[in-house]
Amino acid sequence: MQINWEGVMPAITTKFTSDDQLDLEMFEVNVKAQMDAGVSALILGGTLGEASTLSFEEKKTLIIETVRIVEGKIPVIINIAEQTTKGAIEAAQVAKECGAKGLMMLPPMRYKANSYETVTYFRAVANSTELPIMIYNNPIDYGIEVTLDMLEELLDCDNIQAVKESTRDISNITRIKSRFGDRLKVFTGVDTLGLESVFMGADGWVAGLVCAFPAETVAIYKLAKAGRAEEAIAIYRWFLPLLELDINPQLVQNIKLAEVATKIGTENVRAPRLPLQGNERERVLKIIKEGVATRPVLPEYKSL
Repeated sequence: MQINWEGVMPAITTKFTSDDQLDLEMFEVNVKAQMDAGVSALILGGTLGEASTLSFEEKKTLIIETVRIVEGKIPVIINIAEQTTKGAIEAAQVAKECGAKGLMMLPPMRYKANSYETVTYFRAVANSTELPIMIYNNPIDYGIEVTLDMLEELLDCDNIQAVKESTRDISNITRIKSRFGDRLKVFTGVDTLGLESVFMGADGWVAGLVCAFPAETVAIYKLAKAGRAEEAIAIYRWFLPLLELDINPQLVQNIKLAEVATKIGTENVRAPRLPLQGNERERVLKIIKEGVATRPVLPEYKSL
């Protein structure tokens, strides 16, 4: 399966039971809700997936289960966030063996690599696999910026095909498109810039609140791409208070609370994360409650 780098791709959450085991039953409920809404791929193993807390066997189980659930209808993409080049190459190999069809790659974790080291890291992994790759550029959260010059050095790797743009500088979408055209597909990775990014030419949206509100997220994207801007903006204005829950250190807890409200998830997180408490919990629940109570009636969007 070739990946068509466009559309909404959820950074899917990992579901846990109350006794801290993988909740594969609720995980399947959520995956099927995403597919029914019309997402174009699923991304496992990101921050929202609490990948840093998962064992090697749990990661393999999630890949295999997701591949089983989707039945080849949409690609499964694995996020790689490793401390070593060797570890990243091994993770890419395991992803392919388990049935994944693509990779999303962060720069090396913990060690703040310089530009030369970062490019060498990406190139080594790309040359080790046939899987198509989306580079994840998020210097705010991970401390390393993948500049346009660095991206240009990587274009000799044919399987580096897309970039997830999370610098919060929306003009970077224009810079990438102006310099590389369609050689690199561009995804926004910031929920609160989702619609704006699509209007500026982003090919897709790696989304967070889609985990709780899949139909609304896909509808915004498809309406915008179809030129129905006013309809997209109206839904997006309703959505923005919820989308802001993604730009928060407790984004996992926030989004899982929203999944509970829409009945496609549970609140369970893995320690050291803990469920929200006190005033912050009440604040987030109020936003979610208001969002659910005013949830818009969507136009038919799937055929757009």
